[in-house]
Amino acid sequence: MRLHIIIDEYTMQIEVDDALIAASRERFARLDHNMDQGLKLGHQWIENPDTEQRCQSAADKLLSAIETHNESLALLSAGYILSRYPDISCVRIDTSGEPANTRFE
Repeated sequence: MRLHIIIDEYTMQIEVDDALIAASRERFARLDHNMDQGLKLGHQWIENPDTEQRCQSAADKLLSAIETHNESLALLSAGYILSRYPDISCVRIDTSGEPANTRFE
């Protein structure tokens, strides 16, 4: 699966192998279990995050992974997003410090 990423004026694509997503299902389930307890999205605490908020958090981690050249974290973050939103093709990652402004298309 391919995820198109837009960060300000920079664009890139990450190809996430279906096998990686399948092999990461347990890891993604653990992430969801942890997020069931709530999550911090920017400066806001979300008690019961929905799918979009969970993916916005993953996109924030994806941004950090790209900035630090952490390919494995980038692939896992993109894989999480694609596993939860299989019909999206693009993520516009907010860089202003408000992950809640990240959008999926």
